[in-house]
Amino acid sequence: MAKYITLPKELEAIDGHLHIHKLYEEERQMNFIGGYEWYKERNNFRGISIASLPRKASNNMAVALYKVANPNTYAHGCIVYPHSPVDVSKIGDMDPLTQYKEMMEIGFDGIKMLEGKPEVYKKNWIPLDSDFYEPFFSQIEKDGTHILAHINDPESFWDGDKVSDEHKAKGWYYGDGTYLPSEDMYKQIDNLLAKHPLLNITLAHFYFCSGKPQKLIDIFEKYKNVNVDVTPGGEMFVDFANNPEYYKEFFNKYYDRIEFGTDGDFPRCVEAMDWLVDRIYRYFATDETFMAFEDTLTTGIKLPYEKVKRIFSYNFVERVGKTPRPINKEALAKYIDKYKHLITDKEDYDLITSLAKKLL
Repeated sequence: MAKYITLPKELEAIDGHLHIHKLYEEERQMNFIGGYEWYKERNNFRGISIASLPRKASNNMAVALYKVANPNTYAHGCIVYPHSPVDVSKIGDMDPLTQYKEMMEIGFDGIKMLEGKPEVYKKNWIPLDSDFYEPFFSQIEKDGTHILAHINDPESFWDGDKVSDEHKAKGWYYGDGTYLPSEDMYKQIDNLLAKHPLLNITLAHFYFCSGKPQKLIDIFEKYKNVNVDVTPGGEMFVDFANNPEYYKEFFNKYYDRIEFGTDGDFPRCVEAMDWLVDRIYRYFATDETFMAFEDTLTTGIKLPYEKVKRIFSYNFVERVGKTPRPINKEALAKYIDKYKHLITDKEDYDLITSLAKKLL
């Protein structure tokens, strides 16, 4: 088996799930602005989509500035929280609906929500089906804007006997009674979809349902605008590998509800990201047997090529847009001026403000 497959150009692949976690990489002495162009070229991607994260106030600014420098990039912005936990009475003009409108004026292509990840949810403890988010979701549903949402995590993260030491070290053990149970979060999303059945939403990481796919089938059958992506979590592909005939039938039927992504982040090493692309493509496009996630021997399900193309490209385009939206530089400059006081890292602040002067 060749080390890595090069994606065919005619696949027109789009990595729909990338991040920027660090604005500068010391090893290559480069900032984030060109950080994904090598990755795009190496893998014959037609496009990439970078999703912002609420961990740093600078992230929306960085993602938007990347798009200014590389206009063929899709971008998903996130809600920024001025304090944690959030005092709703003091949110002022940083409420979710206002921020959504600001991001749409700037030219973001969609919204990224990490609020459903247990460690993030714990910080604010605001239900996603609550009145706080209601105007935000109502407007997004009306506009048809795409949401990429991380909801829950693997079930093993709530079980002290099953969660790995590596994940514990990252703060991803949720079984101490201080985190929302996963089923309670799923109930919030059930309520949210019942209230907003036309939401254009992609539930990241297969909605952490690879061990209970019937839950996804029920959602697919009920809500026409709900997709999932197959961005690893390795446990997901282990479940796929352990149930080969079931998942071959599943993906042959629901190929039009599945989106490709890697969850790569700048400045992640080249080898790791290329490996992810290779293994995901081999699973869907070939019938080869290969070593994959968690050292699991995996055999590809070799979907018909047009279905592979839907997963790697067309499903994302249908939900997000044929081409990325242009950045409104004036709106982005106004946004940076409004939110730059929330950047706590001086190096990030200096880099963002200097790039804004150069690019805007």
